[in-house]
Amino acid sequence: MTGPLKFKKPVIAVVGSAGKTTTKEMLASILSTRWKIFKSYGNANAPRHIAKYASRIKPFHKAVILEYGMSRHGEIRRSCKTIQPNIGIITNVGTAHIGNFGGSIIGIANTKSDLIRYMKPNGVLFLNVDDKNSKLLDIKNFKGKIFTVGQINQANYKASDVRFVNGGMEFTMKLNEEKHKFFIPIYGKHNIYNALFAIGVAHYLGFNPKDIQDGLRKYRKPRRRLTVYRLGKSIIIIDDTFSANPNAVKAALDVMSYIGKGRKIAVLGTMLEMGKYQIKGHRDVGKYLAEKQIDYLYTFGKGGAIIGQGAIEAGFPKERVKNFLSHDKLANYLIKNIKPNTTILFKASHGIHLNRVVRALLEYKKGH
Repeated sequence: MTGPLKFKKPVIAVVGSAGKTTTKEMLASILSTRWKIFKSYGNANAPRHIAKYASRIKPFHKAVILEYGMSRHGEIRRSCKTIQPNIGIITNVGTAHIGNFGGSIIGIANTKSDLIRYMKPNGVLFLNVDDKNSKLLDIKNFKGKIFTVGQINQANYKASDVRFVNGGMEFTMKLNEEKHKFFIPIYGKHNIYNALFAIGVAHYLGFNPKDIQDGLRKYRKPRRRLTVYRLGKSIIIIDDTFSANPNAVKAALDVMSYIGKGRKIAVLGTMLEMGKYQIKGHRDVGKYLAEKQIDYLYTFGKGGAIIGQGAIEAGFPKERVKNFLSHDKLANYLIKNIKPNTTILFKASHGIHLNRVVRALLEYKKGH
């Protein structure tokens, strides 16, 4: 291939430290109400995956939605040079994979800016106006249109009246100068941003508010992303074990604060690829947890132990913190000590496999 594939149809690339897959799936759910679309599979977002997608995009696809991952320098550039997007979304600039970028948020912002540099020069870009690190993105030479989303600052697509409701989130926003109410079947204020990006792109592409509302309502979240299980009448398990970075863990703790009932237990494991930010990132999560109404903190792995230290330093009772290095020991401890009227949040990087503990709990409860 001599140059990137360039399509006349909308080719949307989603980049960001968190929320890529959710944003992509929400947007796909909306566009699918009217169009046949091609979307990248799951979270398969490396340059090698993008190269495979190139041959799978057909003339009957009216739009293409791709997730462009970035765990190393140059990956977004390579993906853009395979399939050039004409619409770009940068969800946020956070600390995911920071260890691979010299431990620097500026390094991450600069590498994410490759989307802006290598997408269609006069294309359309969507940015998060509430994300302070997104201000580090290099937009100075971008010749296209920029739209913003937000919940706090003034934005082109701004959510207001954000509420936790049964089964998800509800919010209001203006489209075509009229206020509309939206519902997403997933918890968390951070997921409102993902919905706003999906709404913004769909609106730009001419979808009406009803199509957008219907599409968002039909969105189905992937497993292990704030998946809620109810064991009997009074035990709630929140499985958010697919991935983790400090902002994502804090967001998950917020969700537990809102939807949790009774005793609240946070089971937090190591966040991988944090590099020199390893100690500070884990400690910050512990400090944040200490400010929440959490009753017990069970940590997993070496990084998890640092979360525990951070929580204790911030005033969390030491006797309510326990560290584990074995999935079996953690699962057995929870099985022995779990009581009715309890909510348990599980959160760690994918490679920590905390989902094994979730599975053990679910299987045990099924048989009892």
